[in-house]
Amino acid sequence: MKMTDATTAADAGREPVTVLSGIGPALARALEKLGVACVQDLWFHLPLRYEDRTRITPIRELIGGQPAQVEGEVEAVDSGFGYRAQLKVAIGDDSASTLTLRFFHFRKAQADQLRVGTRLRCYGDVRMGARGVEMIHPQYQRVAVGAPLDARLTPVYPTTEGLGQKRLRSVIEKALERLPDDDVLELIPASLREGLGLGSLREALLTVHRPPPEADLSALARGMHPAQQRLAFEELLTQHLSLQRLRAQVRSRRAPALQGCGTLRRRLLDTLPFALTGAQQRVDAEVLADLAQAKPMLRLVQGDVGSGKTVVAALAALAAVECGWQAALMAPTELLAEQHLANLSAWLEPLGVEVAWLAGKVQGKARKQALDAVAGGTPVVVGTHALMQEGVVFDRLGLVIIDEQHRFGVHQRLALRDKGAEGEQVPHQLVLTATPIPRTLAMSAYADLDVSSIDELPPGRTPVQTVAIAGSRRGEVIERLRAACGEGRQAYWVCTIIEESEQLVAQAAEVVHAELSAALPGLRVELVHGRMKAREKLAVMQAFKRGEVAVLVATTVIEVGVDVPNASLMVIENAERLGLAQLHQLRGRVGRGSVASSCVLLYHTPLSALARERLQVMRETSDGFRIAEKDLELRGPGEVLGTRQTGRLEFRVADLARDAHLLPAVQRVGAAMLQEHPQRAERLVRRWIGAAARYADA
Repeated sequence: MKMTDATTAADAGREPVTVLSGIGPALARALEKLGVACVQDLWFHLPLRYEDRTRITPIRELIGGQPAQVEGEVEAVDSGFGYRAQLKVAIGDDSASTLTLRFFHFRKAQADQLRVGTRLRCYGDVRMGARGVEMIHPQYQRVAVGAPLDARLTPVYPTTEGLGQKRLRSVIEKALERLPDDDVLELIPASLREGLGLGSLREALLTVHRPPPEADLSALARGMHPAQQRLAFEELLTQHLSLQRLRAQVRSRRAPALQGCGTLRRRLLDTLPFALTGAQQRVDAEVLADLAQAKPMLRLVQGDVGSGKTVVAALAALAAVECGWQAALMAPTELLAEQHLANLSAWLEPLGVEVAWLAGKVQGKARKQALDAVAGGTPVVVGTHALMQEGVVFDRLGLVIIDEQHRFGVHQRLALRDKGAEGEQVPHQLVLTATPIPRTLAMSAYADLDVSSIDELPPGRTPVQTVAIAGSRRGEVIERLRAACGEGRQAYWVCTIIEESEQLVAQAAEVVHAELSAALPGLRVELVHGRMKAREKLAVMQAFKRGEVAVLVATTVIEVGVDVPNASLMVIENAERLGLAQLHQLRGRVGRGSVASSCVLLYHTPLSALARERLQVMRETSDGFRIAEKDLELRGPGEVLGTRQTGRLEFRVADLARDAHLLPAVQRVGAAMLQEHPQRAERLVRRWIGAAARYADA
């Protein structure tokens, strides 16, 4: 489409969707649920996958597990309207074979339409039934002999309730008719695209929405078609630009320059029962240099389980306290927050530095006292999400420390930061994670943060021997447990379950608790799970820490925040159901003392290829950074970062693991666009992220 004189490059595609024929208020509301408000949003509402309806597959050639389109005449119909009624329709074709169509949800009128002799064209997933090939709830239409086939692959889009694929395709087709020429559509300057092999944006969009029959279906399925790679580059660039804008917005504010005399920090170092590792000293120096600036620090400190991130956080907090400012540490669970409270209180209170505690369970008089203490200037405050609630007022918040950042969204990080905002001044931000982040992810997902790595474990930590044992050998594992406890050691037995239900996981843990209590008479076996009251959980954890409990049966609530040096055995039940990062976190609960420790991965057969590979990686290495790279490769970025809930990394076409090779060029082009073409960068963010870019102005 040629642009009219009245339409400028700046507003191409910015018209509301209601300018397209057939879109009334109801359809506009449905599209809005998909984040589609203007015509341009429809151009970039990209297919999830494709269906090949350009050809008919003879029934005889159908393969189970693969989608196909078939055509044939109805040979028999069986509809029962009794208990668990289902409609079965047998169709045959010229290959002299029969396919059964099954419908579990149907109306009588539908059954009446499918009479013997009716010619049907059906599309669906083929499966091998007890009596030959079948399709469950296929899409179908009645056709005449020789009815034309689709000329190109059929795109399948993300959709919402009340908006079917057919209607959505029709709307997108109307939007594509308004697609302008490349000179208007393209926002990445030609000089920056040179040498990158990036094709035309217009052609890329038309190809992904209307792939021709000869398109490489396997490349499209893998996201490796040149058209998809062109769009992936632009999407990654957009995300990079939005995070850089967030960083620039924050860095344009002021922060208190926390450059004290260092007395409290030196006193803490003198009283610690251990010396800092070289990596801890290096990261502490990086944090201290940031805090001394009058610009807000934005630093992520990543380190393996037990690498000593909490000490670095404590030293940063003392740098703030020495200058008369408060530090707040927020953790995602009460268990982890309580662990931090115990450590910080033990280290700081002997130095005369008071530590306040604020969590959801702190109620009534205790809550009022805590709120008064925070408002009155208590130097260090530890808590959960409760720190962000209304009514929590700090006196002089100079440093915000967030543990396990990936459990929070960007919004939550900013909400806590804003508790200390005064005019143009905001607190410094220090983010901790025990999940080492692969370099490719850090480059993209955390482009708004400087990254420091504590890549060295404290001396005296013994490597954990990891073995994978089939569930059929459970009795041997229990004997191993008995032997370890007989030597005065302690053990964890972690239960997982496939359904995402706290209730079911708790029940599974209760069954194991009963089993081990019966099998290990004379040993104290305790239970902790997510449905217990926080007070009960804490009492059990503290008893375990004091050595009064021999075996702790737990759900994955003990993944982070528990430090019991005497625990030397970890059994993880149904280990095949967990991701690598979670397995590594759990394993990190043992091997924290000087005694040789073991981790038993108890798995249930049959194992998928993915599960087998995960267990093999766990046996081969205890390097968290290597495990993180492998986890990214096996599971993808949304899972690794835990962002499925926050929506922060829901890409439409890009995939950080698959498209990592694009990131160096993305960073180069991004830096140049922010410097030389800021308006184009702004429009690129608006194009791809739209309303979701709001947090970038925080």
